Amino acid sequence: MVLDKTIEQWLAEYPVIRRLQALEELLWLNPNKTACAQATGNSPIGMEDIQDAAERLKRFAGYLCAAFPETKETGGILESPLVEISGMQKRLSEENNLPVQGKWLLKCDSRLPISGSIKARGGIYEVLKCAEEIAMREGGLQWSDDYGVLSGERFRKLFSRYSMAVGSTGNLGLSIGITAAKLGFHTRVHMSADARQWKKEMLRSKGVTVIEYRQDYSKAVEEGRRQAAEDPFCHFVDDENSRTLFLGYAVAALRLKTQLEDKKIAVDREHPLFVYLPCGVGGGPGGVAFGIKLMFGDAVHCFFAEPTHSPCMLLGMSTGYHNRICVQDFGIDNRTIADGLAVGRSSSFVGGIIEPFLSGIYTITDERMCRMLAQLADAEGIYLEPSALAGMPGPVLMASPGAEEYLQREKLIPCMQNATHIIWATGGSMVPAGEMERYYQAGKALL
Repeated sequence: MVLDKTIEQWLAEYPVIRRLQALEELLWLNPNKTACAQATGNSPIGMEDIQDAAERLKRFAGYLCAAFPETKETGGILESPLVEISGMQKRLSEENNLPVQGKWLLKCDSRLPISGSIKARGGIYEVLKCAEEIAMREGGLQWSDDYGVLSGERFRKLFSRYSMAVGSTGNLGLSIGITAAKLGFHTRVHMSADARQWKKEMLRSKGVTVIEYRQDYSKAVEEGRRQAAEDPFCHFVDDENSRTLFLGYAVAALRLKTQLEDKKIAVDREHPLFVYLPCGVGGGPGGVAFGIKLMFGDAVHCFFAEPTHSPCMLLGMSTGYHNRICVQDFGIDNRTIADGLAVGRSSSFVGGIIEPFLSGIYTITDERMCRMLAQLADAEGIYLEPSALAGMPGPVLMASPGAEEYLQREKLIPCMQNATHIIWATGGSMVPAGEMERYYQAGKALL
């Protein structure tokens, strides 16, 4: 029994669950998507909240330059390149016998400074916001100050009175752990069984306490939250429910708009934008997609991508039960090579906000992620971790019969030759060379 219903009752009411149980690759189109103006009017978060987050990140530019020299090149602004991948576009189009339509771009969050993944957006932002609140309350910091002063010993001593904690499959732990420890916080990262050993070792080398679990992500978050609640001086970064994390991710939309303008890429009804985002618990892709929808409205179409073994957001959103059910309830094992996406229970906070904005969700096998990892390396010389390839099949799916219903409904078929497709590459630059080579060889063996 799951929530007082038998599995057979669930399957009868929600037939998509049977396909998820079969670990089938599928495209689910969201029946609850509404016009952007209506969805925005009903949202508890708005553009002014995103602008506030962006301004806060600007204030911290001086600190980031002082504490992390690798950010000096961008003046302390954490941002990633947007690059064309015409070689990969040609390769996948030919492989799938599809016409090459529109432009494919890769949003290289894999190259974000400090922690090398999309989690540098929300994770680092939440740490900085917490530090700002403490520094203003107890250290006399003013908004008009050069925040470079926060790298000094006086503020490190202040922050050392506090601790910070997070539950993570790996990448969020890196962004929180590296930044919080550098500021001076006592930092604990609760790591799930899926977390890669090199990520644990990197955190420990930065002075972070890593607590390991044999269970999955949900247990790591649960224990981290429980332990933090016992310490009044501990801030817990709640990946399942954090509004602050969500807003940090959403700032990406403001930067993306500028990048598209610099490339002279139009986004409107005749020039649609498609964005494909790998999804774990939902915070990163949810925040990014939300910001992009507020920025471009009905001209943009956002899709989440999940491993066939961990389709938690698809399960939660397609049934409407969100975090009240998990993939394990239906015999799906939540074991995937895509460690950042190995989440069995989605965020109800994110699901509730993003549901009216999201176009759909698709699933992808581990084998396909590995194959595309090798293909991207060969075609473009770009190396990503497996989870970051989840978005790559998106443009191919949009050219397949399964997407025709959506394209017709949105009146997009005449416009597809003008479309821009952005695949969000969520991580990879910090993967050790030996481990990346093993990923690559595993992918080559499957081709």
